[in-house]
Amino acid sequence: SVVLQECHVQNTAREYAKLYAAEAEPLEGFGEVPEIIPIFLIHRPANNIPYATVEEELVGEFVKYSVKDGKEVNFLRRDSEAGQKCCTFQHWVYEKTNGNLLVTDLQGVGMKLTDVGIATLAKGYKGFKGNCSFSFIEQFRALHQCNEYCEMLGLKSLRTTHQKQRKATSTKSKNLPNTSTVKKMVPKKAREPRDFISSEH
Repeated sequence: SVVLQECHVQNTAREYAKLYAAEAEPLEGFGEVPEIIPIFLIHRPANNIPYATVEEELVGEFVKYSVKDGKEVNFLRRDSEAGQKCCTFQHWVYEKTNGNLLVTDLQGVGMKLTDVGIATLAKGYKGFKGNCSFSFIEQFRALHQCNEYCEMLGLKSLRTTHQKQRKATSTKSKNLPNTSTVKKMVPKKAREPRDFISSEH
C-alpha cells in the first residue's frame, strides 16, 4: 500500500540520516545535523481506512530544502544552514551508494525533516526501490553545488565528471559541420551507383 511504502521510504531515509549524523557530528564546526523524524504505521481495524501513519507534529515555518524536479531555485535551500546541510546529506547518500540512491524532497521545519522521497536507479538499490523517478538522480548530479559542509565531509565534487561530459559534447558540436557536410555528400554518392545498378539490370 502507499501508506506502507511511505513509511518504508521515510524510515529508510531516516537510517541514512542517522549514519550521516554519526559521521558529521564529530567534525569540528559542523554543528547540528538535519534529522528525518520517524514515521509510524498504526493499524485501526475498526476504521474504514485501516492503516494510517503517525509522526511528530512540526511547529514553525515549513520549508522545502530540495525540490523534486530541481527546476525551482530555492534560496532557503542555498542560503540557510539547514538547506546547505540537506544538500550535503543528499551528496553524502549519493556517494555512499555509488550514485544508486538519492534522498529527495527534503523538507521540514529547521533541521527536522519529513515527507521525504527516495529515488533509485531503475534496478533499485540493495533490493529497495524508491518512490521517485531516477531522473532526480541525474538532475541532482547536474545541479548540485558543493558547499562548506560537503568539503568538511570530504565529498568528491560532482562538477568534474559533469565538466568532462560537457567538454565531450562541445567537441562533438565542433565536429558537427563536418559530419553534416559528409552526410550531404553521402546521398549523392549513394544515388549514383544506385542509378548505375538500375540501368544495368
